[in-house]
Amino acid sequence: MAGTGGAAKGAAAARAVLEVRKPRGSRHRDVKGGTQRAAVLGAGDGLLTNLSLVLGVAGASSTDASTVRLAGVAGLLAGAFSMAAGELVSVRAQQEMVEREVAVEREELTQEPEAELRELIGMYRAQGLSPDDAGTVARILSKNPKIALDTHARLELGVDPEAPGAAGKAAIFSFVSFAIGAILPLFPWFFIQGTSAVVASVVIGALAALALGAMIGSYAGRSIWKTALRQLAVAAVAAAVTYGVGAALGTSTS
Repeated sequence: MAGTGGAAKGAAAARAVLEVRKPRGSRHRDVKGGTQRAAVLGAGDGLLTNLSLVLGVAGASSTDASTVRLAGVAGLLAGAFSMAAGELVSVRAQQEMVEREVAVEREELTQEPEAELRELIGMYRAQGLSPDDAGTVARILSKNPKIALDTHARLELGVDPEAPGAAGKAAIFSFVSFAIGAILPLFPWFFIQGTSAVVASVVIGALAALALGAMIGSYAGRSIWKTALRQLAVAAVAAAVTYGVGAALGTSTS
C-alpha cells in the first residue's frame, strides 16, 4: 500500500509539472520579453539622451535654435539606430547561445539517457521532492523525448526551448521607442527658441520622465510615485549637468 501511495503521489506530481508547462489564463506578465524590455529601455534612453543633448547645446548657445535642432535630430537618429542595432545583435546572439545549449542537451539525452535521468532526479530532489517522488516524476517525463528536452532546458539551463526569436521585433521596438522619447524634449525647438524653448524642453522632459517612471512602477507592481520620482530625479541630474557644462563651454569659447 505504501508503494502504491508513493506512486500515486509521484504521478500527481508529474501531472502538476505537465500542467505547469501549458498555463491557461495566467495573470503573470512576460518579464523576460525582449520587445517590452526594448520599448521601456528605448523610451527612457531616448528621453534622457536627447534631453541632456538639447539642454547641453542650448546651454552653450540658447539663441541658436537651428544648432539645437540639428544636434537634437542627429542625436535622435544616431541613438535610435544604435539602440536598434544593439538589440538586434544582442538578442540574436542570446538566441544562438540558447539554441546551441539546447542542441547539446538534446545530444546528451540521446547518448546518455541514464545519466540525464539521474541528473533530473537530482534536480527534483533539490527542489524538495522525496527520492521516490523525484524518481517517479523524472521517469514519467523522460519517456517523451520532447518533454524531457523541455524539462532539462527549463530546469538546468533556465530557458524555454520553444520561445520564438524576436531579435527583429526587439530592434524595431527599440528604434521607435527611442525616437519617441528623443523627440519630446526637441519638439519645442521647431517652433520657439531661447529661454522659452529651454523651459518648454525642461517641462516636457520632466512630465515624460514622470510618466515613464509611473509606467515602469505600474508594470513592476511597485509604488508608482516612487518610481516616477526616481525617474524624474535621474532626468533632472542629467539635464542639469549637461546644461551646466554647455553653459560653461559656451561662455569660455565666446
